[in-house]
Amino acid sequence: MLPAPTDPDAVRREMGTVLASRGFLRNARMSRFLRFLIERHLEGCGNQLKESVIAVEVFGRKPDHDPTQDSIVRTEASRLRGRLAEYYVGEGKDDGLVIELPKGGYTPAFRLRVAAPPPALPRKKTSRRFRLAALAVGIALAAGAVVWAEKTDRFWRNPLAEARFQTVTDFDGTEQEAAVSRDGRFVAFLSDRDGHTDVWITQPGSGQFQNLTRGTMPELANPAVRALGFSPDGSLVTFWARMPAASSGQIGTWAVPALGGQPRLYLEGAAEYDWSHDGSRLAYHTAASGDPLFVTGGGPHAAGSPVFTAPPGLHAHFPLWAPGDGFIYFVYGALPDKLDIWRIKPGGAPERITSHNGRVTHPVLLNRRTRMYLASDPDGSGPWLYGMDVEHRIPHRLSLGPDCYTSLAAAADGKRLVVTRSSPKRTLWRLETGNSHGESLLPVRIPLTPAAAFSPRLGPDYLVFVSSAGAGESIWKRTNGKDVELWSSPGAQILGGPAISPDGGQIAFSVGQRSQTLLYVMRADGTGARVAADSLDLQGSPAWAPDGRSITSAANDHGTPHLFQVPVNGGSAAIFLRDYAAEPAWQPSGRFVVYSGPDIGAAFSLKAVTPEGAAHPLPRLANLTRGARRVKFVAAGRELAFLRGALEHKDLWLTDPESGAARRLTSVPDDFDIRDFDISADGAEIVLERVEERSDIVLVDLSGQ
Repeated sequence: MLPAPTDPDAVRREMGTVLASRGFLRNARMSRFLRFLIERHLEGCGNQLKESVIAVEVFGRKPDHDPTQDSIVRTEASRLRGRLAEYYVGEGKDDGLVIELPKGGYTPAFRLRVAAPPPALPRKKTSRRFRLAALAVGIALAAGAVVWAEKTDRFWRNPLAEARFQTVTDFDGTEQEAAVSRDGRFVAFLSDRDGHTDVWITQPGSGQFQNLTRGTMPELANPAVRALGFSPDGSLVTFWARMPAASSGQIGTWAVPALGGQPRLYLEGAAEYDWSHDGSRLAYHTAASGDPLFVTGGGPHAAGSPVFTAPPGLHAHFPLWAPGDGFIYFVYGALPDKLDIWRIKPGGAPERITSHNGRVTHPVLLNRRTRMYLASDPDGSGPWLYGMDVEHRIPHRLSLGPDCYTSLAAAADGKRLVVTRSSPKRTLWRLETGNSHGESLLPVRIPLTPAAAFSPRLGPDYLVFVSSAGAGESIWKRTNGKDVELWSSPGAQILGGPAISPDGGQIAFSVGQRSQTLLYVMRADGTGARVAADSLDLQGSPAWAPDGRSITSAANDHGTPHLFQVPVNGGSAAIFLRDYAAEPAWQPSGRFVVYSGPDIGAAFSLKAVTPEGAAHPLPRLANLTRGARRVKFVAAGRELAFLRGALEHKDLWLTDPESGAARRLTSVPDDFDIRDFDISADGAEIVLERVEERSDIVLVDLSGQ
């Protein structure tokens, strides 16, 4: 074994491989410990790898932790050393880079495996037999080097290294969900060029574009699935569509002739599909709970058992046949950003392929060995283009620069790709209703110091929001036209949005950082920031209880979010509701808390529960779609504000939580995509978060490789 130079990328790749192994995958505490040691070492913070620091930051001990009374760090370090040793004699026996934790400290070491040198031979007259033996040894060493290089991905080659890029569209507005025909000749995409999102088609280089749907389909955009495709012979462009609730089927796959014509239903009840390479089998999933995945010899059939169904609240999207049609790849997990690529043989058990636990979408296969897909980074940035050898399973980020990517598709031979390149813009807008009856005016943009602003929250006389710049997100406050940064940390991702206490004096917010989630509380001026909870896998925005003494938040337990109650002034978090529950909002008097249930078929429902855990009746609200779960009580709890509409175009509504009577508060243009909001207690002031995608379709030619 030789000491390895500290190549951060190689070390992080090996760490990802170790954490995805059987011995670490289901042990969150040990995985967090290993990741903490490696990341702090790579960041040059070796002075923090002390027992006292580790006890607080990894294992949640208090700052006055006494290691003579509590040996958790030493105990877990011993277990970690043993688990690493087990890995490298088992699953990791062929890994070229080895991670170790030497005894006597907490600084990790990295070593390269090399072939053992041949034994020394006594000097004597060289014989023919000896020369042959030496030649054999040399060949063996060379072969060993090749095997080692293969096993450690040393032969990995960036598939985009010599690619040619060609911008296909340069329209005003948004283009998204690009698809390419199997022969690579035609590209289809969604665009709002004519004022309504439609299916378009072009032959790259021709300069000609044809609108195929011309405003006839009510809802086409769904970034969580592969919304566009081509039939195997290229004669049809297929697309995901959600019809009005009164229509039968509601979600299905439709098709329109590539040369123009009337759209028609292509696969009834199928949200996504993929034909096998020989065209004999169809893999598809429906929009039912768990996205059940079926394989048939033709169109969808009502009978038959699915080959895979996700647990309630989780999703399985982007089905993709592997070359040879032996496996089906798919993206599985919790939307929108706890996902990975898996694969399954029809009749077999699912197998995890990647370990991002992030926003993973749009897998494609260029050949039998090379996969590309989109994935976000641990800090939430992206999504970026990633590549991977399907045997070694070491992820490689392929894209550089500030541009994100929101879709990826490939021709059948893997020689042509088409991507959606996006540079999203997030801004805040103010709207004053003028009175409590919601006679709204046009929104007006708020001029803020940070270029990006999102997740707005209104305080008594101030506005709090989140911003991103560089490698991390921060919390800002606007008072009397002036912006001040309250909190920031390198690599931090704010989960959901901040929450302002009932008296306006404190702010709570959840942060994801270094594979750990933390619930912070600070004063409204940004001082006194402290961690209120560090043992939960937090999800979404926290909510203050009406008495201001505790905070309610969703936290994941084996992929399912439940509600937990966290005391503000110390104490352990306690389970509050074991049902699937996200984005809580307390009724101001404390009678009940409203939360959202699982996402099924791109829609979710609102439910309510009393402080004692009993279900509270709540009128059913229709057309609550994925992408905006936030709700807010106004008018002393007599009304509930929420977002309603299509997946990518919603308006703000108010409803009476007792009678269910609802009224519309805003009527924004089609190109005004509301992702979040806040509304003052009297309903007179509204702040909206607007997202503008600013995207184009790009063709990537790999034929020169």
